[in-house]
Amino acid sequence: MVVGLGPGNRETFTAEALAAIEAAQVVVGYHTYLELIPDLIGHKERVTTPMRGEVARAQQAVELAAGGKVVAVVSSGDPGIYGMAGLILEVAEGRVPVKIIPGITAVSAAAASLGAPLMNDFAVISLSDLLTPTEIMFKRVESAAAGDFIIALYNPRSHGRPDNIKIAQERMLKHKSPHTPVGIVRLARRGDEQKTLTTLQEMLEHDIDMLTTVIIGNSQTRIIDGQMVTPRGYRL
Repeated sequence: MVVGLGPGNRETFTAEALAAIEAAQVVVGYHTYLELIPDLIGHKERVTTPMRGEVARAQQAVELAAGGKVVAVVSSGDPGIYGMAGLILEVAEGRVPVKIIPGITAVSAAAASLGAPLMNDFAVISLSDLLTPTEIMFKRVESAAAGDFIIALYNPRSHGRPDNIKIAQERMLKHKSPHTPVGIVRLARRGDEQKTLTTLQEMLEHDIDMLTTVIIGNSQTRIIDGQMVTPRGYRL
């Protein structure tokens, strides 16, 4: 099983995810994810690897499952969105059955905190270039902006790539108004949540890091009573 833990707080865990973890004999995951569920895994066998150890983690999980263990591989958010689901399916290659258990994504949690910014077509783009060539990443940003998509940015800024979000902003400003509403949510649904409403022109004046989700509106997005709203198109 590949289990989505949601954004982090217990209220957003699904009943299916809780049941899967309870049924598992072995829980596999990045140590930060296991730290979210210490009370759920108790004395269960655990397998953890550091960041960028995803392939080894997937291989271990499949080997354990092939050996007869009930294994739960946990990912934050939804495991099929920048998570472990695809890699597990690639490594398993039919050796063991794989069940994907979805979870609430960071973009869904951040959007709910901001209001209703995703009410029309949107694109989710990671600004991490570890697995995606840099120019392809920025081409996707610019193409989404040219298409007037709402754009949600994952992994917007880190110590190793502090300028990617500035370049992304420049690409978006070619096609979007500098006054386009932008919502910035840090630690969405994790207890110390912080949210900011700003504009595309001014968004870099605010704190943005790897624990932040940034949502840039489309040409119709506006602020209503302190909430970010993209109209769906209904006549009022």
